[in-house]
Amino acid sequence: MNFSIIVALDQKRGIGINNKLPWNIKADLKHFSDITINPSNDKQNVVIMGRKTWESLPQSRQPLPQRLNIVLSKQTDLSLPPNVLLYSSLNRALIALEERKKEIKEIFIIGGGKLYAETIYHPQCSKIYITQILQTFPCDTFFPEIPKNFKKIEESEIQEENKIKFRFIVYEKSN
Repeated sequence: MNFSIIVALDQKRGIGINNKLPWNIKADLKHFSDITINPSNDKQNVVIMGRKTWESLPQSRQPLPQRLNIVLSKQTDLSLPPNVLLYSSLNRALIALEERKKEIKEIFIIGGGKLYAETIYHPQCSKIYITQILQTFPCDTFFPEIPKNFKKIEESEIQEENKIKFRFIVYEKSN
């Protein structure tokens, strides 16, 4: 099954600091939800994240509602809600999802930095949804370079919120 990456990043590809987003843009959070939630009830979308990304979610948003949440971690003793799945690797998660593919519409990788670096070159990565923040923030975690075989297929107008300019961009892998 193919999957997509969804990320917000600044002009230097920064995505976070101290396991938090360095900006507060409600339109980006809405965009994230709009992309990752399947509004029809026939199939469910999946969000796959690393342990640190899971821990960065506010407790009120754990798990992210209306999506199947998967956490990747080598730690087998993580305390997760019963409806959140834990796998030791991306490949193990993808194999398990393949067995449930009739229930699943789309799969999204939602972070963090290590998982983005692993997945952006994965043969099943087909799309990248980016919220491009048009300034630079202090960050300690960064998104990798977008591979040259990804082509920009959509770009929104520049928007502004909290004096931060941003736009939404979609890249798709070309053959």
